[in-house]
Amino acid sequence: MSTDNTIRLAEARSGDSSFGGSNNEPAIRTLPYNIEAEKALLGAIITDNRAFERVAEFLMAEHFAIPEHGRIFETCRTLIDRGQIANYVSLAPLFETDEVLSSIGGTNYLAELAGSAVTIINSGEYGRIIYDLHLKRELIHLGEDIVNEAFDPGVDVTATQQIEMAEQHLYDLATEGNYEGGFQDFQKSVLDALRMAETAHKREGALAGVTTGLKDLDQMLGGLHKSDLLILAGRPSMGKTALATNIAYNAAYSHFKSAGEEGAVVGFFSLEMSAEQLAARILSEQVELSSDKMRKGLLSNDEFVRLATISNSINRMPLFIDDTPALSISAIRTRARRLKRKHNLGLIVVDYLQLISANPGSRDNGRVQEVSEITRGLKTLAKELEVPVIALSQLSRAVEQRDPPRPQLSDLRESGSIEQDADVVMFIYREEYYLERKKPSHRADEDVSKFAEREGRWEDTLKRVKNTADVIIAKQRHGPIGDVKMAFIGEFTRFADLDPYHNDYDNRYDGGNE
Repeated sequence: MSTDNTIRLAEARSGDSSFGGSNNEPAIRTLPYNIEAEKALLGAIITDNRAFERVAEFLMAEHFAIPEHGRIFETCRTLIDRGQIANYVSLAPLFETDEVLSSIGGTNYLAELAGSAVTIINSGEYGRIIYDLHLKRELIHLGEDIVNEAFDPGVDVTATQQIEMAEQHLYDLATEGNYEGGFQDFQKSVLDALRMAETAHKREGALAGVTTGLKDLDQMLGGLHKSDLLILAGRPSMGKTALATNIAYNAAYSHFKSAGEEGAVVGFFSLEMSAEQLAARILSEQVELSSDKMRKGLLSNDEFVRLATISNSINRMPLFIDDTPALSISAIRTRARRLKRKHNLGLIVVDYLQLISANPGSRDNGRVQEVSEITRGLKTLAKELEVPVIALSQLSRAVEQRDPPRPQLSDLRESGSIEQDADVVMFIYREEYYLERKKPSHRADEDVSKFAEREGRWEDTLKRVKNTADVIIAKQRHGPIGDVKMAFIGEFTRFADLDPYHNDYDNRYDGGNE
């Protein structure tokens, strides 16, 4: 039985391919496919199973235009995975008993496939042809779906949301069965490692990644490395947003100052604060004016002039803020990819992880599973765009049940996958915050001198830790763990390297909260 008469590709969906032929008759365009390539590849696999190894990583049964060909390919995969041989002898019984395969010619068609075989060397190229045509067919269907959804008046999503969904579908299609990965030889890996070491060497041993602008933190981390997911966690009022904002600005400023040689273009997803509030924090830090005074309009004329002057000089920093609330991980991925294309994005900050909304399909899986998917998505995004991703995270209340309430990995809220997926986990701990709330009070039965002694010890301890914070590196895949002592000036929401003569801060600044 002739193959051309028995195998037919399903026609394009009705009405989709009509673009006006002559004499008012529609010109029908069939979906792209290549039967000869499919037959040649299957014949090569049947003749020599080593041909399967050339396509096994990226080619699936559903990529074949002819469903029967996909069925044959999947049968070969099953036999080969079992350690058996997929050839004429082992496949013949299937063709004799399977009604669908019998209808296209049975064992005679199997022999025809074997006669269409190409060499093993060419089998990989034929597999790519099949896969490429599959992508084109899917693009046609996706385009059709986008058009239909845009025409549908009942769709309860905005045009912007439809665009983001379309971009996500395009990304999924582009990465489905991607055959660009796989092993790379050790020589290339060594050269990549050498280039990283050379970058650090040229910076006189400072760092190989994106700078945080904080010398002691850079020294501990070696900078923020591409493809890394960094979790910055802490209880409320510890200064998470302040530190993340400082790092984002420092990286953007370094990139701007060095004409792109250092630092990075920064994308800041602020799911909690507005872009205006975030910018006000940066201005407060740079101008050294209280953000509270700025907000309440208590600045003097001179202070306002200084504020306007500084704002004019820093507004060209490559720092982009997206304050859309409740973004999903897929929306963050779409917007980050767009910023990468347009401005060569080099650092992503997300404030904060628990405010990212779940994708529609995962809402019924429980919050722990949702957070797991979010952290995996952020790690995947870091690797895909080859940029560091800093994600802020809340800690559970359990941390405050300990004395002292120093955070640890088990305090990460809602999911152990946060610790598992992260390359670096950092906690912020400010002893000053807790000590201020433990100010001793005079008990009625207590001697005045004893109370004064107790109050004096409290004041001495508070003075020692005033305007300081500990950034605790609890996990780091590529380096040591430990504490980084830093200065924190709450009035200006600023973190800085700790002055060795720290007590001078007591005379210059008052403490504050995030």
